[in-house]
Amino acid sequence: MYDVIFIGAGPAGYVGAIRAAQLGLKTAIVDKEWLGGVCLNVGCIPSKALLKNAELVRTLRTEAKTFGIQGVEHLAFDYAVAVKRSRRVSQRLTKGVGFLMRKNGIEVHMGTARLTRPGEVLVTPTEGGEPVRLETRHIVVATGAQPFVPPGWEVDGQRVLTYRPAILQTHHPASAIIIGGGAIGVEFATIWHSYGAQVTLVEMLPTLLPLEDEEVGQELGKQYKRQGIQVLTGHKVEAIETTDAGVRVTVTDTKKGETTTLEAEQALVAIGFRPNTAGLGLEEVGVRLTERGAIAVDERMATNVDGIWAIGDVTAKMMLAHVGSAQGILVAEAIAGRETQPLDYDAMPRAVYGHPQVAAFGLSEAQARERGYEVTVAKFPFQANGKALALNEGKGFIKLVVDKTYGEILGAHMIGPEVTELLPELTLARMLEITPAEIARNVHAHPTLSEVLMEVAHVALGEAIHI
Repeated sequence: MYDVIFIGAGPAGYVGAIRAAQLGLKTAIVDKEWLGGVCLNVGCIPSKALLKNAELVRTLRTEAKTFGIQGVEHLAFDYAVAVKRSRRVSQRLTKGVGFLMRKNGIEVHMGTARLTRPGEVLVTPTEGGEPVRLETRHIVVATGAQPFVPPGWEVDGQRVLTYRPAILQTHHPASAIIIGGGAIGVEFATIWHSYGAQVTLVEMLPTLLPLEDEEVGQELGKQYKRQGIQVLTGHKVEAIETTDAGVRVTVTDTKKGETTTLEAEQALVAIGFRPNTAGLGLEEVGVRLTERGAIAVDERMATNVDGIWAIGDVTAKMMLAHVGSAQGILVAEAIAGRETQPLDYDAMPRAVYGHPQVAAFGLSEAQARERGYEVTVAKFPFQANGKALALNEGKGFIKLVVDKTYGEILGAHMIGPEVTELLPELTLARMLEITPAEIARNVHAHPTLSEVLMEVAHVALGEAIHI
């Protein structure tokens, strides 16, 4: 008999399992494929390794003259080696998760799990054999999500792909149509274009990264166009078909009503995800699902059935690995009877690692005004920052949305060099209720990119220094 079984070994499940074991709970974890989940195996981690390779290739191809590097026309860039390196990085981390399971005394069951009743999980081993019944006091579902593909779109994994075959293939396409201007779409656009692919990025909404602040999406679109990526925002995909040469995608301009046919070697479908709830036995045990097909949970991550909990992408609260990990810690502490604090989803950091990077948390300017806030909006450009210019990365900006009455930082929106690394100072400020006044007076080392945080805080106070 276990105290808790986690179904799913991604960043939500394995982190929750570790915390549960730390709290003295007898813990098991079940996964049908791998430790570390999508993030470590075919998502967050290998994509960042590929993006690093892409950064080096892009620098040599487009900035060699600026940096005084000669003879780059004779260089060869082997994409297969980049993919091989990304697999090594991934495998090292997944082995690390296995070590953490052993270190914390967590029993690992590799197989497909199904809830037969509250307190019982039936596991069919991945490598074959008879199903095993596991008894437990608590079950935590952490089965993640899978790419959403509209009905009628045929994904063959060769010409029309989703992220998994795209990240594993050892060649990049000579040309690609990327459908979806979210995080996955813009990151693959950066990787493939850096290696010389002709990339067209199609997004139905008016800007790239449509869930982010409008100004950030607009700036990203401008920078991608300058790089040579074709950006078609406000375009709806009508049809995808394979051809002898690759794919043909028909798109319609949502404003003008004009239809265009695009052709390329491959098409990547990256328009969203849907929770993995099928085949788990949730309906049979009475677990309630939302209209979106996600598992409905309260602020403690409990479902409507006693002893059954859910965390991570399967809840569709916020489909980000670090949010799932935070939920995993929360649910373990709730099960152990510890006092918990609900997660503030408005304060959760969001990061996109294309070129340039995008990072944000909280409300956009438009969202803040819609909620009735009177706001102060402050912006500071990277072109006025010495470190950014030294890096030859002077494009982009940081934007703060601040409550005019109390000085609370309602949101931060950044586009530019390494902005994903700048985000924690601002989310910590939000947690500790620090205002721009304190950030402005906190001395930041010179020259650093973080000085832009100090500068934009001065702007919010009406005391701009370097612009």
